[in-house]
Amino acid sequence: MTLQKREFIDSLARQLFKATGFITIALLGGIFMLLVYNSIAFFLEVKPLDFFTGSQWNPENTNGHYGIAPLLVSTGLVALGSMIIAVPLGIFTAAFLSEMAHPTLKLVLKPIIEMLAAIPSVAIGFLGIVLIGPSIAQIFGIQNGLNALNGSILLSVMALPTIITISEDAISAVPKSHREASLALGANKWETLFLVTLPAAIPGLIAAVMLGLGRALGETMTVLMATGNASVLPKGFLDSVRTITATIAIEMGEVPYQTTHYFALFAIAVVLFLITLTINLIGEYFANRLRKFDA
Repeated sequence: MTLQKREFIDSLARQLFKATGFITIALLGGIFMLLVYNSIAFFLEVKPLDFFTGSQWNPENTNGHYGIAPLLVSTGLVALGSMIIAVPLGIFTAAFLSEMAHPTLKLVLKPIIEMLAAIPSVAIGFLGIVLIGPSIAQIFGIQNGLNALNGSILLSVMALPTIITISEDAISAVPKSHREASLALGANKWETLFLVTLPAAIPGLIAAVMLGLGRALGETMTVLMATGNASVLPKGFLDSVRTITATIAIEMGEVPYQTTHYFALFAIAVVLFLITLTINLIGEYFANRLRKFDA
């Protein structure tokens, strides 16, 4: 191949990759503009203050109540519960894989952990209905186990592959000289892990948590099946809840076209879009810091 042909192919490949990147950005921008455009029609009829502070979501009522507060609190409660479970479990698992596990054991465990991401969300939701829910009801002596705790447990399982994989990369990226210096000063392996390695990997660990949280916030089918779908302000993890994603999934298929209710679903979609975008940007920021640290 001549030099001229090689340069032409390289130039064509660069332009193709650049065009693909711009198309992706344009699609994302188009989705956001579509959501915003339909949300404007909603806010022409409902005051933004009533939307964000209202304590009732009942569009089917004669007067119509479009308060997003119950959905926001429910979404935050389920996501918080999932992170309380997944973050320590994910980081400690990643630390074990990176620092303690035998290479053969690590070779076996990593694909198994990553396979969790391949399990369909409807299958995990089904397990929440037939296994986790009845167990919660029996343990806490309540009639129904379809609640925020059930959803938190299931979402933590779904977030674990993301948290473990990124955390393990962050811990492995800590220079070996840090560990050797700690051991040379008389620290044992556990002290080195908790006082040197994990603090040095904090940017990557934060990125893992943020991306895992984004994964939990964006999940639909699991929370739709396992949380009870009660659109009221929850008082705790044992109350039934309805998340923003579940609300959109339940109501969008049956709502009359171009009604206030129809546009309200676009409004809550914009809120969810902005929340997940912010979390993912924070995660990418810390992930970029990790890459610079690794370089």
